[in-house]
Amino acid sequence: MSHWKAVRSLTGETKASRALLHEGRYYVRGMETTSRKIAFVGVGRMGANMARCLNDAGHTITAVYDVYQESAIALADELDCTAATTLAECAADAELVITVVTDDEAMRSIFLTDGDNLLTNAAGKTFINCATVSPDVHKEIESAAESEGAHSLEACMASSISQAREGSLYLMIGGKEEAFNACKDVLDQLSTKLRYIGEAGEAAKVKALVNMVMNINTAALAEGLGLGEALGLDTKMLCEVFSQTGANSRVLETDSDDMIDRDHECWFSAAHAEKDSGIANDLGKEVGVELPLSLATQAQYQRMIDLGLGGLDKSGVAELTFKGRALS
Repeated sequence: MSHWKAVRSLTGETKASRALLHEGRYYVRGMETTSRKIAFVGVGRMGANMARCLNDAGHTITAVYDVYQESAIALADELDCTAATTLAECAADAELVITVVTDDEAMRSIFLTDGDNLLTNAAGKTFINCATVSPDVHKEIESAAESEGAHSLEACMASSISQAREGSLYLMIGGKEEAFNACKDVLDQLSTKLRYIGEAGEAAKVKALVNMVMNINTAALAEGLGLGEALGLDTKMLCEVFSQTGANSRVLETDSDDMIDRDHECWFSAAHAEKDSGIANDLGKEVGVELPLSLATQAQYQRMIDLGLGGLDKSGVAELTFKGRALS
């Protein structure tokens, strides 16, 4: 396991996420905060760590919900809250509902499906949606929420699972500014780098570009290291040279060891990389901008999916570029 991956695997309580109680008031990072009633929909590793962080900060986690009920039950036992079996039950007692789901379809299903959905008796609630989805979906959800007397924000994350636990996420916010200001105290407790981008959909555009560039960098690094090994070069030496030259990137720090060691434990899956590159490529089509590198990158991740490798970490794209690996 790489040093970086070992750092990312931390899940314990941290100084950044620990709250102090004094005369009935909570103080986090030296700032007074009011305890809120918060529910979570989607409690995989990222959502669960966000819930733990806010629980430590003195908030009441009222309920958690996940399509994998076992995940919800385990976290509910840990946080002493309800493991909801319906979306309406999950949101019922909360003033803030944080959603961490996978894609456009999942977002629409939790808000817009006939019957059980989060907008049942939603008046007065604020929904904070953290999934990487299409900008238009965030606009749809905002419109639907407002029609029920609720608010919706996108809180796009560019961070790791351990940062969710620590309360040090990089968050980009889209939606009505007054809704953002009303829950900024909670967002501050999840983030050390919080940025309001603009109206609904705008933060999602920025997140799409972040992931587009990250995915291109990942695919390029995999090709460089794969070619270097085929040429008989020492890949560790290559990484050192890359780090001191124009070939340096954040991905070099996070993924190079995993590519070399074939350690593709999933932190951000190849399937998600394909999906997110697709969001950026669709935006390019909408405005008539050609994105050949991003299209090629999406195609590489689609190849991984086709080979049954979509559940690997995005670093697994190296399985396509090192001779004698997945395509041998």
